[in-house]
Amino acid sequence: MPAIVLSPAERSALRAAAHRLSPVVTLGKAGVTEALLAETARALASHGLIKVRAIAGEREDRALWLGELAERLDAAPVQAIGRVLVLYRPKEDGERPAQAAPRAAHGRKSAAKSSRPR
Repeated sequence: MPAIVLSPAERSALRAAAHRLSPVVTLGKAGVTEALLAETARALASHGLIKVRAIAGEREDRALWLGELAERLDAAPVQAIGRVLVLYRPKEDGERPAQAAPRAAHGRKSAAKSSRPR
C-alpha cells in the first residue's frame, strides 16, 4: 500500500498539473530495476510530480509497476494513461498539492453577459 494517500481533490489537482509535464524516466522491458528506482527517486526528490514512460509491458504489467514504484519509493500513484505513469511524492519542504479549483459551469453565455455587440 502506498505511503501517501491522496484525497480525490488532491489527485485531480495533480492530474491537471501533470498534463503539461514530459516523462523524465523511461521504464524498459527489464521492469523495475535498482537503477530505475534510483533514477526515479532522484526525479521525485527534484520535481515532486513526475511522469514515467513505460516502453514495454502490457496494461497489467504497467499497473503492477506503478504500484511497485509507489510502494518502494514512498510515493503516491496518481494515474496511468496508456504507457505513461504519474507519481507524486512531496518534496522535502513537505508541500502538498493544491486543492482543485471548482469548475465553471459549461454552456453558453447569457445574452445579458455577452461582450459581443449585437
